[in-house]
Amino acid sequence: MSVEIRSARREDEARCLEMVSALTGESASPGWSVTFQALLSRARGEILVADEAGLILGVATVSCNLAIRYAGEYAQLEELIVDPAARGKNVGGLLVEAAVEKARQRGCVEFGLYLMPETEKNRGFYEKYGFEFIGSEMRQRL
Repeated sequence: MSVEIRSARREDEARCLEMVSALTGESASPGWSVTFQALLSRARGEILVADEAGLILGVATVSCNLAIRYAGEYAQLEELIVDPAARGKNVGGLLVEAAVEKARQRGCVEFGLYLMPETEKNRGFYEKYGFEFIGSEMRQRL
């Protein structure tokens, strides 16, 4: 079977949220469902899934934001999750390539992602797809 990368649909919600829960170690909250539904509209981003014969093997969520310095939109990879049973099938790579292409088609001028200390080991993976390491990030919890 081949893996199809496609936009998520309403019926994909349970599986996608299950995968996000596995990534974060947290139980899905009502806010997750609201955000999933909002991303389906594609107004501020998109959810892509890797589908093999009806089974979702991976999910990528992308947000799109505006910045004056870019004179328009830029995209951010928020989550990239591949089912452990599907690792080694290039599911993550296919999702990254599709996400970048969707952002390009949308007119985004840059595509970024964050590496946290626990995901720093994935840096080489993203570099294979043209990403460059540019520095650190700071955050404040609200």
